[in-house]
Amino acid sequence: MKRKIEFDQECDSCGGTGLYVGMAEHDGAAVVCHTCKGKGHYLYTHTYEEFTKLKKRSNIRQVYAINPGIGIGEGVRKETGEEFRLEDFGGMAYEEWLTGEEFPPGSEMRKYTCPAWWYQTADYSKKPDWRDGEPQCVGLGSFTACQNFKAKEKCWLRWDAEYGKILKAERKPKAETPTEKSEPKAGRQLRLEEGAL
Repeated sequence: MKRKIEFDQECDSCGGTGLYVGMAEHDGAAVVCHTCKGKGHYLYTHTYEEFTKLKKRSNIRQVYAINPGIGIGEGVRKETGEEFRLEDFGGMAYEEWLTGEEFPPGSEMRKYTCPAWWYQTADYSKKPDWRDGEPQCVGLGSFTACQNFKAKEKCWLRWDAEYGKILKAERKPKAETPTEKSEPKAGRQLRLEEGAL
C-alpha cells in the first residue's frame, strides 16, 4: 500500500531565516534562500510503499552472508576442467534463508577464502591474527600470497577450534519474517495518508 508522509520542516539551508549569507555576502548583505524561497520552511513530502513481508525472487537459489570480492556462479574452470556449483561457495539455500535461519558455521566461502579473508568483511571481530602456533596468519600482501593459503583447510580447522564455539553461542533463535507491519503509533508528528497516490 502506498503511503505518504508530509510535515512542515524548518529550512536546513537557512536555519529558518529565509536568508542566505555565503562567502560573497558581506557587511550585512544577504540573499533570499533558494531552498525555501525566503519562507524559512517548506513542506517535506515522502511517498513510499509500506513494507509487509519479504518479496520472493524466482531466479535465486543460493544466498551468501557476504561476498568478499569473488565471482560467484556455476561453470567449468578452463585451466583445470573443474566444475563449480553455487553450493561450492558456501551460503545456504534461498528457501532456508527465507525462513529467517542464520548462516551456520561452515557456510563461509571456505573453498575459496581463508578465515582472515572471509571475516575481514563478514565480522572483523572474528578475523584471526595468528602470530603463534600453526598455521600462522601472515598479514602482508594479498590473502592468496599467504604461505598457508594453499592449505587453508588447516586454517579453517584452527578457526573452528578457536572461534566456532563463540559463533554457535551467538546464533540467535530463528527470526520471524514479518508478515505485516503494525500501524504507526498515535501521537506521532507525522501525517500519514493511505492510498495517497
